[in-house]
Amino acid sequence: MFYSVALTRMTGFNAQTALRLYRELGGGRAVYEHRQDIGDVVSDCSPRLVESMRNWDDALKRAAAEMAFAERHGIRVLTLNDADYPARLRECDDAPVLLYYKGNADLNQQRVVDIVGTRHCTVYGQDLIKRFMGRLRELCPDVLIVSGLAYGIDVCAHREALANGYATVGVLAHGLDQIYPARHRQTAVEMVAHGGLLTEYMSQTEPLANNFRQRNRIVAGISDATIVVESAYKGGALITARIAQEYGRDVLAFPGPVGAQYSEGCNNLIRDNKAALITSADDFVATVGWPTAARKAAAVERDLFPDLSAEEQLVVGVLRQTNDLQQNVLSVKANLPIGQLTALLFELEMKGVVKPLAGGTYHLVW
Repeated sequence: MFYSVALTRMTGFNAQTALRLYRELGGGRAVYEHRQDIGDVVSDCSPRLVESMRNWDDALKRAAAEMAFAERHGIRVLTLNDADYPARLRECDDAPVLLYYKGNADLNQQRVVDIVGTRHCTVYGQDLIKRFMGRLRELCPDVLIVSGLAYGIDVCAHREALANGYATVGVLAHGLDQIYPARHRQTAVEMVAHGGLLTEYMSQTEPLANNFRQRNRIVAGISDATIVVESAYKGGALITARIAQEYGRDVLAFPGPVGAQYSEGCNNLIRDNKAALITSADDFVATVGWPTAARKAAAVERDLFPDLSAEEQLVVGVLRQTNDLQQNVLSVKANLPIGQLTALLFELEMKGVVKPLAGGTYHLVW
């Protein structure tokens, strides 16, 4: 962990370079141990990278200070290899090497949805979130709600989640030594007790504009689905929606009045088939295929999957442990060849047991 923190601070590194070295060598300590011969163990290293790897002194000092800060303030440092690191995010090609987390929510909860939108939300947007959250709680009481703690839709989503008894996590564009915007501090305090705050940035990192764009990939990456409530023609919520789509996640949007400034982005997403149209929590649950509380109760009353073959039961068992897996990941976990697995998934789909999602992902319905 210590060397992973230092790795993210190396001079001349960007996040992608750190991630590549971490993944190729298997961890921060391994990268440090090969600091003098990195060009021999990692292909296509540039001369600049080889040179920048030689001196870790400043990075190690900064890492030591950050680890001490984290310990004092009850902050967990999650590296890419940690079991508590968000598994959905780990699958993404641009996942952060590490995350700083203060809270108690399970980042690998079975159902995770992010709600994003304009910082200039209207009464219409606020009402949508209030009605959506209240109904979703009735349908699916075990969902983790994610957003960015920004003005407007973000903080409204967090507050409505708390009001409805949901855990909620805010992904920040700065270090955990501050809260931005400051007026959301009380909400942030409540979130730490009933959810958490998450960031890839060290303390003393200011909320610069590019950081907000970078944090959007974490919002999308840790979630099963992205919901856009209100957005202008351009905005950060549309960036999150685009990233979620690239990750193969569900993207959904509430429509708004034609010509309304803060509905234009949502309406365009729907028009361009980049987001599914939803008008309620019922629409959302039906679109993403989540089992509701009523359906779960009904499932308990009947024998589950009585007509499945041994191989089909194997696939179902893997999805029960970790739902919504891409086919190649499912193949590895079930130890089945892709060809055989494809045939099994087709049969399971025909029986109504699994549902294919975007990006080659399969969802266990019951």
